[in-house]
Formats: sequence, structure tokens, C-alpha cells
Amino acid sequence: MRQVTADGPERQLRRTSVRTIIPRRNLPGAPAAAHDPAPSKLSYRVTRLWLTPIFRKALHLGIPLFALFAAVAWYLSDDARIAGLFEAAYEIRREIENRPEFRVNVLGIDGASDDVTEEVRAALALDLPISSFDLDLDELRGRLEALPPVRTADLRIQSGGYLSVRIDERVPAALWLTHEGLSIIDEEGHFVAGFGNRELETPLPLLGGEGANLAVTEALDLMAATEILGDRVHGLVRMGERRWDVVLTNETRIMLPEAGAREALDRVLALHDMGEILSRDVTAVDLRNPGRLTVRLTGEAMDELRRMRTLAAERSDGETRG
Repeated sequence: MRQVTADGPERQLRRTSVRTIIPRRNLPGAPAAAHDPAPSKLSYRVTRLWLTPIFRKALHLGIPLFALFAAVAWYLSDDARIAGLFEAAYEIRREIENRPEFRVNVLGIDGASDDVTEEVRAALALDLPISSFDLDLDELRGRLEALPPVRTADLRIQSGGYLSVRIDERVPAALWLTHEGLSIIDEEGHFVAGFGNRELETPLPLLGGEGANLAVTEALDLMAATEILGDRVHGLVRMGERRWDVVLTNETRIMLPEAGAREALDRVLALHDMGEILSRDVTAVDLRNPGRLTVRLTGEAMDELRRMRTLAAERSDGETRG
């Protein structure tokens, strides 16, 4: 039996010839060399890149999107096509806006007097019927609230093509006399209308002087206290934008202090109730100093007072001599 022994590395190297190390050229008609199954570097990298999920998603979406973008860009490169698209979109929009369910046919105004209602209609200037898409309610609201007699306005489009306008109107509280003329103001001092441009349901108290519109509430309180004088009160005048003078029809003035004007006025009215002080020849009752009440007499009253004092002095001298 033949004994098989393992060859060492040195013997195997000696058996290997140079021809087996250096590749031989394939001779014509010789069989082709065996295909190397190992992939090339380029093929390996392409395969790894293709197996990446992000790359595959980007490729699947990017190519169609690029093609779509290119097609749209080509279509919109023609100005005539763009104009046609805009015209078609405009026609579709107008057809939708002009449908009956989107049209406003009726305008209703609530909460305003007849004069203010006419001002509101003129300010809105709506040509009914009109599409609700053509109405900017915020802009219309701002237009109405810019009117002097309107405090706030609320606009709503209701079913049936009804545009509801709710007006919170400023209530006239007083007449304010300035260098520019006579105007109507509310309790907050806001201008309502020029005098004569609006009918008044009741007579309003007359205020004068600069800054009178900034203290209307106090003025109305003082006017309420003078109701016991009836028609003798002509009005109130704001002095130095700090205090009030009550002016009576006989040109008598009640000069009130800055602070505690109502209490000072009540004192004068109490004196008048006891002694008719305001019915005498008095030009002013000065209450500007809270601790002192000063009464100014008319010229005739002063002359009469001097005459009476002279007579009293002469009588006193006669009695002394006698």
C-alpha cells in the first residue's frame, strides 16, 4: 500500500512552476478562462447605493416630479396659455360668485334714527343685488364707525341674501359752544352732529369753553342739581379746563372750585332756598376758595350800598352832635 504524506510549504512552492504564476494568454481556439464571480468596485458601489432606502425613494419620486415640473414649465412658457388659464379661472370664479345663494339682495339697518339711517346708507353705497364675495365686512364696518353719530356697527350676512347692519348710536347729551360754532356731543364728549343738522327730541344743556367736552359727565351732574332753579340756568362754562362756572339768565355766575364742585353748588342752592340770594343784584357768587363765600354785587347795588352807608354815617354824626 502506497503511503501518502503531506507535503510541506517548501515542497509545494518548488512544485509550482513559473507558468502557473504568470497568466498565460488565451491562444486562438483555446477555452476561455473561468469568470471571476467577485463584483467590480463600481458594480459593488452601485448595488449598495440602490439598496439604500433613501436613494430608492428619492429616485422613485424625483424622476416623476422632475418630469411633471418640466412639462408644466414647458406649458407655461407660452404667454397665451397663461392668459387663457387666468381667464378660465376668472370665469369659473364669477360663475360661482354670481350664484343666487351667494347674492345679497336686501339691506336692513337697525338701532339708528332716521337721520343716522340715511347717513349709514350713504356711507355703505351698495348697489344691490351684489355678490357676498364682493363685500368686505371689515372695511364696511370701519366706514360706518367713522361716522360721528355711530359708536359701533355690526354687519352680518344672513340667509336669504339679507345684510343685517346693527348700529349702536351715540346719544346726544349736551350742546357745546366753541369758536367754531355749536355742536352736539354725547356723554363721552364725542362729536355727534352740528347743531341744526339733527332733530333733538329734548332740550340739551349748554356747555361752553375749551375742554368742556372732556368733563361732560360732571357737567350733567351739576345741571341736574340746578333743576330747582328752573329756566334761570343758561348753561355751564369751563374755565381754564379746570373748573366750572354756572351762568344764570340774569348773567349771574356761580364760580365753583376745582374739587368738590357739586358740594359747593349745593351750598349756594341751600342759601338761595332760604334767602333768594340768586334773585338779588348779584353778579357772582365766588366759591373758588372752599373756606370762604364771596358775593359780588352789581353796579347799581354797589351805588345803593354806598348811598346807604353815607346816609348811615350822616345819621350817626347827627346823633353824635345832638
